[in-house]
Amino acid sequence: MEEILQNKRSDSFALAEGGLGAYAEIIIPLALPKNYTWLIPENMLDVVHPGCRVEVNLGKNKKYAGIVKKIHREKPEFFEPKEILNVLDAEPVVYEEQLQLWQWMASYYMCSEGEVMSAALPSHFKLSSETILVFNEEYGDNFSSLDHDEYLVAEALLIKKELKLSEVQQVLDSSHVYPVINKLIQKKVCYVWEALKQSYSPKKEIYVLLNPEFNNEEKLSDLLNNWSRAPKQMELLLSYLHLIKTEGEVTRSELLKKSGASDGQLKGLVDKRILTVEKRSVDRLQYLPKNVRIDFELSTLQQEAFEKIKNSFSEKPVCLLHGITSSGKTQVYIKLIEQCILQGKQVLYMLPEIALTSQIIRRLQKHFGGFIGIYHSKFSQNERVEIWNKVKNGELSVVLGARSSVFLPYNNLGLIICDEEYDTSFKQQDPAPRYNGRDAAIYFASLFNSAGETGAHVLLGSATPALETYHNAITGKYGLVELTQRYGDVQLPSIEIIDTKKIIQKDKSKVMLSPPLIEAIRETVERNKQVILFQNRRGYSPYQVCRVCGWIPQCKYCDVSLTYHKFSNKLICHYCGTTYPPLTTCAACGSHDFMQRNFGTERIEEQLLEEFPNFRIARMDVDAVRGKNAHDVLIQQFEQRRIDILVGTQMVVKGLDFDNVDLVGILDADGLLHFADFRVNERAFQLMEQVSGRAGRKPSFIETATGKEVAGKVMIQTIQPQNPLLQIIQRHDYKAMYETEIESRKQFFYPPFSRLVHLTFKHKMKDVVERGAHQFANSLRNKYGNYIVGPAEPVINRIRNLYLMELLIKLPRDSKLISQCKEDILHQVAVLHNERSFKSVVIVPDVDTL
Repeated sequence: MEEILQNKRSDSFALAEGGLGAYAEIIIPLALPKNYTWLIPENMLDVVHPGCRVEVNLGKNKKYAGIVKKIHREKPEFFEPKEILNVLDAEPVVYEEQLQLWQWMASYYMCSEGEVMSAALPSHFKLSSETILVFNEEYGDNFSSLDHDEYLVAEALLIKKELKLSEVQQVLDSSHVYPVINKLIQKKVCYVWEALKQSYSPKKEIYVLLNPEFNNEEKLSDLLNNWSRAPKQMELLLSYLHLIKTEGEVTRSELLKKSGASDGQLKGLVDKRILTVEKRSVDRLQYLPKNVRIDFELSTLQQEAFEKIKNSFSEKPVCLLHGITSSGKTQVYIKLIEQCILQGKQVLYMLPEIALTSQIIRRLQKHFGGFIGIYHSKFSQNERVEIWNKVKNGELSVVLGARSSVFLPYNNLGLIICDEEYDTSFKQQDPAPRYNGRDAAIYFASLFNSAGETGAHVLLGSATPALETYHNAITGKYGLVELTQRYGDVQLPSIEIIDTKKIIQKDKSKVMLSPPLIEAIRETVERNKQVILFQNRRGYSPYQVCRVCGWIPQCKYCDVSLTYHKFSNKLICHYCGTTYPPLTTCAACGSHDFMQRNFGTERIEEQLLEEFPNFRIARMDVDAVRGKNAHDVLIQQFEQRRIDILVGTQMVVKGLDFDNVDLVGILDADGLLHFADFRVNERAFQLMEQVSGRAGRKPSFIETATGKEVAGKVMIQTIQPQNPLLQIIQRHDYKAMYETEIESRKQFFYPPFSRLVHLTFKHKMKDVVERGAHQFANSLRNKYGNYIVGPAEPVINRIRNLYLMELLIKLPRDSKLISQCKEDILHQVAVLHNERSFKSVVIVPDVDTL
């Protein structure tokens, strides 16, 4: 690091030779179309380096913490650059590879580097520009010329001397405070001071120490033997001496908890100079000792796959491990991680869902101890800063995380494992950058490959890879390694399809739990085995309808029906989050007769509790697992067999490993098959095959009339049992699904044969967004007419009170044409926004939309 900084200092001095000014291109956390340039003052030439944060001024008095992207000597032609105000870091907080990733991401996903920076850096690295009003002492205390609101603020300033904007809003009990502030500034009652605030603060812990005088055993014995008063303090001291022997170091909180003493009793010992206290900075996250302990041997098939992956990496930087569910892919990953750690390299292990990290982290910690850390959005900002610094300093060799972990500052990356790579959760939706974590990881790894074989490789793993990924593998772009048998030669579960059309409900409602499934659940739990039930809808009922006139309650701000959540007794819009009280009267006809249509996870849980009152039942969806550790608690309870039946949404599908599950029920396969999307069959196969893979992962047998048979079983409820895709799922035949789908994709020119750019237009006025979308599309038709689909209204055409229109561009896989089209789109966005009537139309580009 010191050598790198020395080289950068030399470069900075060289730029200033001959009287030429040195300039810095700096990324600030704003959606600017291009990066702004600032002048480097002479006294900062040796401390401004690419990757460091600097304090800069933009506009009249707005200050930002920006990242230096590059240093150059080209003075901007059209404006006079301002000077950098301050340097915030002695060393870079991001490396050159991160800056290259940001630039690629901004270019590829049609956003700004400032938006990428906002997504990449922990919030505490993005210092906040906070406006502070400072009282002008020269004004005095005569406020007779001020009106009521001005007087209130001036009086508060007189007392406190300075106020934040948020405090002014509290004083006036209003968010509209700018007119009042402007009048006070004009009357010279106060002035504005802008301050950049560093919001990260190390965690402090108070440690208790014995006065060095009593390290002498004779003096300590004398103290204890001659103790005459304050018995509680004596107990506290004895507790301290016990803890110091067993723990080595003692914190105040731990001492008070274990001794049952009070702060006052501890203070008494400190005042007597028997104990002392001191504050120390500590890690917010606890890490195990660093060690590598692999306590298993790979099977013959796993060892073959391991060797093939290594051979593939010698020829191609990316390899797909296509292994059926429970084939032991994670053990292969662990062996590859071990190899990287022993070589002194870092590993990024990416998972699509935070829910998966809790189970995997326990397995990896068992093998790699303190070498591994976790990074995802449920951590606090302070915790994220600490992990960021540990990765940057090389203290963590393995990072387990969701898509945002690709932004961490790895300095010696050797391997990226992208598990369940097909998952749509790897794609960021809002806000920009709308990146795919898998694709960003592949590009990021390529930045470390200048050293040939010693660079970074990417292993993509799944039982149901994305069609595009599998296509890249069988056409030779990626390496391909397959695991076609389950670990321990366990058979894949049998799949039974239940035709719910034949089951007649009294109220003609949709079948939730069919008699065969109810019987199978009872029989499975009575054998002390566990059950997983999958329904991809949360809440109690997706919608309710008036029996008299058919009216359906809808959200005021979105064109979508409201979902009833019985647990919270609210109607909730799943698009904007608005909540409403439950309805008892029809707004159209006044009737009080409503019926619930379809069913969500809450309603399933309720029926299970009625059907099986003695079974232990739990629900796993975003409503049930909201806290930082809620996923982990629920998963551990299920692992420890304290839950008999787990009902959930997609959270229960992806990669979780439970040995004792013998039955999986898919309650509404039709809900997965009826979407207006070219990926519908692929997604339905992936979801049903993945959830099926949770069953029968460990050899388990039951006695039957014909002997013993494997107990792993999947039951799929549907009203269309003859659907060809369900027949393919029954055979667990990924390749048959791929061959069927790839022909359709080729025929209709969809990925992997094309690249998609999806544009969403939003405006509060329906006619404005329609006219804007059509004008935009017409401007591109001359050049890209053959590739444009739309514009058209989406299925849900209003969200958060904004009307929507969509435009899809299907481009050939020609990199020059794709780049040119992106440029033309951004140009047309600017042209449209220059028209007064379309200035407020929001246009959202989404590249490689899912």
